[in-house]
Amino acid sequence: MTGWRTQAAGLIAAILLGAVAACAPTRETPPPVDELPRFQLSLATFDSLPGWMVDHQGDALVAFMRSCSVLLRKRADQSIGGAVDSVAGDWRDPCEAATAIDPRNHRAARHYFEDWFQPWIVTDGTSGTGLFTGYFEPELDGSLVQGGAYQVPIYRRPDDLVTVDLGGFRDDLAGTRIAGRVNGTKLVPYFTRTDIDAGALDGSDVELAWVDDAVDAFFLQIQGSGRIRLPDGSYRRAGYAAANGHLYYAIGRTLIASGEVTREDMSMQAIRRWLDTNPAKAQSLMQENASFIFFRWVDGLDASLGPVGAQNIPLSAGRSLAVDRKYLALGLPLWLETELPGVDGNPPTPTRRLVIAQDTGGAIKGVVRGDLFIGTGDAPGEIAGRMQEQGRYWVLLPRPRL
Repeated sequence: MTGWRTQAAGLIAAILLGAVAACAPTRETPPPVDELPRFQLSLATFDSLPGWMVDHQGDALVAFMRSCSVLLRKRADQSIGGAVDSVAGDWRDPCEAATAIDPRNHRAARHYFEDWFQPWIVTDGTSGTGLFTGYFEPELDGSLVQGGAYQVPIYRRPDDLVTVDLGGFRDDLAGTRIAGRVNGTKLVPYFTRTDIDAGALDGSDVELAWVDDAVDAFFLQIQGSGRIRLPDGSYRRAGYAAANGHLYYAIGRTLIASGEVTREDMSMQAIRRWLDTNPAKAQSLMQENASFIFFRWVDGLDASLGPVGAQNIPLSAGRSLAVDRKYLALGLPLWLETELPGVDGNPPTPTRRLVIAQDTGGAIKGVVRGDLFIGTGDAPGEIAGRMQEQGRYWVLLPRPRL
């Protein structure tokens, strides 16, 4: 039994209409979705995907196979999450078939996705257009011990931080998570960024590393992972471990509201410039974002790969997308149409490519909303920091098999 509840009449009609790729049946009605307002799927075809025939789908296939390694560890009847009614068993055959494809052969990879998947355009009920941003893996200068220029702590997960999946208590709260700490017999909110800056964690021995710049540390938390360059020239990768449970607030909103930066000029680089040139006000502005991220060392990872994302697998530059898990499960292939911003005076670049939902983030909320992982270092950071583009995406779901 799988999560796709096909309808025989619709299947026969689809076959008669010729809406079949490589003899695999499609469906004319969308798969069932949870009762979430504003989330709708509409039938599409691969011919309707702009740029489908010129993408290098083999690059996305490599990323998808990493996601398959997670999906195949689930029970066949276990939901994969998100709004679409799908269980891990729906993905077993497509994932196993992917192992026979050479990802260097982009035509074979393209045919694989056409054979095994059906595209559906995602809308919020009225529009299929939404905001797409970019993120990257920053590199920071730091040390494993405090001293000299290295005075700003990067924290590991505190021992008293408790995370709770409320779905374990009530079905209608599935997917809702909170974080806090135990105070007597009560679970209370965890310390805010202001509390931590004021010393709430002092003496807890939770310093993972020390870096030389408070603004760098702040943006490390925004990105969720980074590489720390140690004094001997070696690197260690810091990955996301936990969050304090407070809602993320984009401090750029404050700069726009106060007239410090125009909406048209807003970018990560603009925020960084303001923080660097207003050191007396920088900390109070950063504290408006009460959300705080804790890290762990991620050692032994191939340096050519990206950081570990929410699916606990390495991200792929240009092929991994952070999504709102309320609507889209991790591991889903998505056809993305948006733009990459131009740098150094160059115009934006139309971007149409196959990506895989492999990450999430506190600011990634909404039906049509994505955050594209650009890569590691300064050059990807220049692109990611400026990316505030409109776009849309299609989700690729396994075709029902006869």
